[in-house]
Amino acid sequence: MGPLQSGVGSAPAVAVAGTVALFALFLSLTAHIAARNVLGDVPIRNAFLVGPVPAAVAVVATALELPSIPAVVVALVLDAALVGYVYGLDRRLTAAVTGVHAVVSVILGSVLFSLYVLVRSAPG
Repeated sequence: MGPLQSGVGSAPAVAVAGTVALFALFLSLTAHIAARNVLGDVPIRNAFLVGPVPAAVAVVATALELPSIPAVVVALVLDAALVGYVYGLDRRLTAAVTGVHAVVSVILGSVLFSLYVLVRSAPG
């Protein structure tokens, strides 16, 4: 065993918690970017209320091996509900912020994953 491996069963729980936390942080950042693009100057603390819920949905759906499409739909519906509530928006602005949030998340996630793969495939 390596120095960080204890042999105790807590490592998967820590890995899942870390995954949820990092994904929630990522989705909070992209929610803030989306809200700023649609609404203008908004406080970043609102985005930290939006990000954790879709992150939790994604991790739970993956852990339970649920189908992807329904999980994405549930995450988007909850994301829209939170965006509308937290920012106090009507349906049209809620849909705009949620749509931009989804697009920004996919684009930024693709770029970051591509950079990760590029760095991991570098020789040496």
